[in-house]
Amino acid sequence: MKKFFKLMLPLILVITSILLVVGLIAFQGTQRAERKDDTQKAVLVETIKAEVTSLNFTVNSQGTVRPRTETTLVSEVAGKIVSVNPGFVAGGFFHEGEVLLQIDPSDYETGLKRAEANLASMKARLADETARSQQALKDWQNMGKTGEPSDLVLRKPQLADAKANVSAAEADVQKARRDLERTRITVPYDGLVRQKGVDIGQYVAPGTRLGVTFAIDTAEVRLPLTHKDLNYLDLPSETEAQSKGKPFPPVTLSAEYAGKTHKWQARIIRTEGVVDEVSRVIYAVAQVVDPYGVLGQSHQTELKIGTFVNAEIQGLPAENVVVLPRYVLRPDNTIPVANANNELEILAVEVLRAEPKKVYLSHGITGGTRVVTTTLDAPVPGTKLTIRESQGNPQVGPDQERVP
Repeated sequence: MKKFFKLMLPLILVITSILLVVGLIAFQGTQRAERKDDTQKAVLVETIKAEVTSLNFTVNSQGTVRPRTETTLVSEVAGKIVSVNPGFVAGGFFHEGEVLLQIDPSDYETGLKRAEANLASMKARLADETARSQQALKDWQNMGKTGEPSDLVLRKPQLADAKANVSAAEADVQKARRDLERTRITVPYDGLVRQKGVDIGQYVAPGTRLGVTFAIDTAEVRLPLTHKDLNYLDLPSETEAQSKGKPFPPVTLSAEYAGKTHKWQARIIRTEGVVDEVSRVIYAVAQVVDPYGVLGQSHQTELKIGTFVNAEIQGLPAENVVVLPRYVLRPDNTIPVANANNELEILAVEVLRAEPKKVYLSHGITGGTRVVTTTLDAPVPGTKLTIRESQGNPQVGPDQERVP
């Protein structure tokens, strides 16, 4: 009996091992089958419906608000400042022709009187020489002499000298009046003081910088545009604008101020006729009327000079285009969609324009097509999909659209 067990035990162990190996193989096959079944399950994705629309393109740019006219005030005469306008302070407003500074006019008033007196004297001398010349001609005629009298007889050199002295005296009067006017510092526009350089009691000499002012009737913003931007804008040339009256497009400016987004309506008034040699852009100039709202020509929010603004320029119209989030467009100009059988398809599309957040498609997709917005690592056409339709047309990044 013991011999029998000794002989049968190895056989039993071998048979048991074989059975265990067969069982493990069968179990692993079952697991593989289960995993294979898992890969056939539908993928949960979000979609949006493509809509065909007509619109106007917008071109985005940015720039800093600058004054149309800026003036550095410089003294043309010497003297002490005897009065200062209350509005002549940094940030102060003033009207056209308003006296901002008054330089002591006493010496210039005296100079004007002296010049006027000298002019009167020269005019009297001219009248005297004119009378003498006329009397010399009469005496020549009364003496019965024949022929024409000489210039010396008629005192023509003395008469010419007297006329020249009158002209010089008139010029002196004009200069004295101009010097007197220059003691009153004025500016030929409604404006604002950017910088104040002097104050009352200070002596200034010709060339002394008095301050800086700028006009407030309009403000300008230089907007850089690339050659690609120009493809979507209808900017008339200078000839078209002047001879044909072709209008420039409107612009909406916006900026963050005091925690709020403010907007201003403007219009492009010209393009600079050169291309920047460094950045290779061309500048369009947008104009804002009455930026501070003090002239009664605008009711918009105050737009301060120096504000950095974003600009949306109205561009060319586009018909029958589909607007989608930029991230749904693949590098090979295809987009993933869900077909009628809820299967994944990859459509080739024609891109009319691509922006950082949006893409405009002209061909390859129709209205109502369900566009997959969920990021798929390896999209395979024919993959079964479980659809969860998004609300609206999201304009966010793909990471925010990924379904866990």
